[in-house]
Amino acid sequence: MDKVHAEFDELLQRAATVQAAAEWPPLLREIDAHLHQHFEAEDRWMRETDFPPRDCHIDEHAAVLKSSGEVLALAEQGNVNPAPSFVAELARWFPGHADYLDSALAAWMCKRTFGGKPVVLHRKKGDGASAA
Repeated sequence: MDKVHAEFDELLQRAATVQAAAEWPPLLREIDAHLHQHFEAEDRWMRETDFPPRDCHIDEHAAVLKSSGEVLALAEQGNVNPAPSFVAELARWFPGHADYLDSALAAWMCKRTFGGKPVVLHRKKGDGASAA
């Protein structure tokens, strides 16, 4: 899960450097494909492990995929205007999603598999230092 999250962060960083409209469609295709792969894996894990709050988590994934598909369709028709704000919203949304929903899923899976809980590190707000 951490590797997939790092890959997504890299895509968002690339999107922040887009200079030309022609760069958006291929990058949005890559983002959309990544989101589908990422969310399909998590959705499968939630169903396979009977993760209790899976419906909320799966619904959030579906909403993001819907938006991604809509923005991609517009870009492929030549309208890239929504792309920067969509990517900015993904960048704003993702840390909270990962910190709360994905970390809960990881803890659930570890506890069910190994009988324990993973250690989760969070950055302190403002200084970038990690705290347990």
